[in-house]
Amino acid sequence: MNDVSASPATAEPLARNRPAALRRAAPALLAFTGVRLLGLLVLAGWAAASDRSAYKLLSARWDSLWYTRVAEGWYGYEVRLPGGGVHSDLAFFPLLPGLERLLSEISPLAPADAGVAVSWVSSLAAAWALFLIGEHLHGRRAGICLAVLWAVLPVGIVQSMAYSESLFTALAAWALWAVLSGRWVWAGTLAALAGLTRPVGAAVVAAVWVAALLRLWRERRRPDARMVLGLLLAPLGWFAYFVWVGVRTGSVTGYLDVQGQWGNGFDGGAAFLGFIWENLTGSVVGGLGLIAGVALVIWLYVLCVRRRQPPALLVYAGAVLVLALCAKGYFGSKPRLLLPAFPLLLPVAVALARLRPVRAGLVLGGVAVLSAVYGAWWLHGSGPP
Repeated sequence: MNDVSASPATAEPLARNRPAALRRAAPALLAFTGVRLLGLLVLAGWAAASDRSAYKLLSARWDSLWYTRVAEGWYGYEVRLPGGGVHSDLAFFPLLPGLERLLSEISPLAPADAGVAVSWVSSLAAAWALFLIGEHLHGRRAGICLAVLWAVLPVGIVQSMAYSESLFTALAAWALWAVLSGRWVWAGTLAALAGLTRPVGAAVVAAVWVAALLRLWRERRRPDARMVLGLLLAPLGWFAYFVWVGVRTGSVTGYLDVQGQWGNGFDGGAAFLGFIWENLTGSVVGGLGLIAGVALVIWLYVLCVRRRQPPALLVYAGAVLVLALCAKGYFGSKPRLLLPAFPLLLPVAVALARLRPVRAGLVLGGVAVLSAVYGAWWLHGSGPP
């Protein structure tokens, strides 16, 4: 694996001239915004035809309701199930509801509205970081394609919902960009914030640590003070929340116990394999579709390894992939859980960048239409719980 990283000198122009950097990223951000607006327009039309509220589908369903409750009253809300189980809001990490609460206190926005606003802004921030990573590794056109590919994913509509995926992906992508550009304090700070956003924040922490240790090993040198500080900062958010939940519940495994009550947990993929088998024996088409989907993401990861992506990206994408596919729980959430695994899209972005711009635009435009229709149908059906 090549440790493709920008030198500090390469990173300085971005820090000194952010307006110019933003102008350079403008095509990617405009294309990303266009795809997201298309998804929202199709959703609005579908909702109007179904006599439903498109905005409520984005702001007040499934997990977004739990984030809003945390924002309004902080932690302590539980739902007791008929079978004796308990669903606790401690399962939801605090950064998104914290931002919802902050925005609602300093603006006219209600917490649910603030959640949508955070997701929309975060999705743009994520697209910018994806552009920078793609441009750094494979050129400007690849950076644009990477940002747009992330927008046209079948479950891309989640990027516009009051969910934590957009916020987490933005923090993770900028942390990885900081690693590639050699800014370790920023990498550690952003990794710590990602660790306060979702359990999979551990993937960002692992990426920062592995990238730093590999660089030290290859360069046969000791870490400088900024790298040490970044490495110390990286796990603080994730670790702090686990410890806080443990203290609150009176158990070292408090957070894992909370997740267990929700039916979640890491079982090495046994439950998911059972789910695929049930579909194969019940609805063969559904089972084959699941196998094809899993094979596709694994194949993309193998391509990333073969094309020698930087270690930080490989560790991050691999950890997100393993945690998504090898966890039990509601299996309809798997595509959403894979949404932050954007390095898997790099091989596709490179292939599209080699096409003529018109042809690449037609491909991405066609996929964007399909994604918009699928997203509207999805939210009106099973949706992303």
